[in-house]
Amino acid sequence: MPQYILALDQGTTSSRAILFDRQGQVAACAQQEFPQHFPQPGWVEHDALDIWTSQLACARQVVKQAGIKAGQVAAIGIANQRESTIVWDRATGEPIARAIVWQDRRTAGA
Repeated sequence: MPQYILALDQGTTSSRAILFDRQGQVAACAQQEFPQHFPQPGWVEHDALDIWTSQLACARQVVKQAGIKAGQVAAIGIANQRESTIVWDRATGEPIARAIVWQDRRTAGA
């Protein structure tokens, strides 16, 4: 059964997934935008659940597009958007607040 590498890229404005075959050729790709939140001037935030659901949707889409089974994914590479930060509740696994995005300026003068 052929194996594939799944690359997940979490960008500032969208989530992307690219599926590569053993020869390094693109077998499928998907992209999904998600909203940015600007609660105050200079603040930039993302909803952690938007990140999760958009990444999961992209991963599922490339597996479906390529017509493979998830078990054929031999490895996953993940790229994130710089210094963005999400704080999670250890007990529940839920995010405590929105992610603070690398563009956020609230500590620029600190």
